Amino acid sequence: MVATFVLVAVAGSWLDHSTLGLVTAIGLFAVVALLVIKGLTVSHPHPRFGPANQVTLSRAGLTCLLAGAVATGGAPTWQLAVMATAAAALDGVDGWLARRTRLASPFGARFDLEIDALLIAVLSLLAWRLDRAGAWILLAGTMRYLFIVASGLWRWLAAPLPPSRRRQTICAIQATMLAACLVPILPRPVAVGCAAIGMAALAASFAIDIVWLWRTRDPSRASVTRPAAGQRTTDRAERQSPGAPR
Repeated sequence: MVATFVLVAVAGSWLDHSTLGLVTAIGLFAVVALLVIKGLTVSHPHPRFGPANQVTLSRAGLTCLLAGAVATGGAPTWQLAVMATAAAALDGVDGWLARRTRLASPFGARFDLEIDALLIAVLSLLAWRLDRAGAWILLAGTMRYLFIVASGLWRWLAAPLPPSRRRQTICAIQATMLAACLVPILPRPVAVGCAAIGMAALAASFAIDIVWLWRTRDPSRASVTRPAAGQRTTDRAERQSPGAPR
């Protein structure tokens, strides 16, 4: 965790963050670290943190650096594009490592899931902040959180979903399209098109899952705690959610 913290500070200078940007990145990472420590005491049954969680923590550091760029503002740069691509590309590596090392856990699944959601939210903010897409792109980053609120109001939305390769594909498309928006040589109209493709794919995935939940709803079912909606449910978990690939 200390090593990742140092990475955040060093890479922040490579991104030429302002003081506000560095404070934002380091502050957000500190919050993530505290939540990780809390989660370890609740749902991590293994005696060590494990390489899968280390990869997820590194992705969290990259995501926090991108959040610092939101505070800094400016224009799209190759540094931001490379960092966003790396954060997206590492998704899936942690799941593979968890299976390989037999260190999968509810904590690891939730940790990976929350960083996925945070990455999409930050990339959406960044695309809007750097004028690569309109304010409508913010819906991509908030869709999952809005669904969580809705599932608290309508219990049938909290029912588990069956595994789906479609969700995995949608997540890859969403992250890739948002990362593409940050490529500086990409004309803005093309960047807007990339953002729109990702947004449309995510909305379609949500719609498909919500329709399925409605058709299979059980009015007597109690509300349950569910993983993220609209984002990828990793190979490290058995739980599913709308828009989230398996």
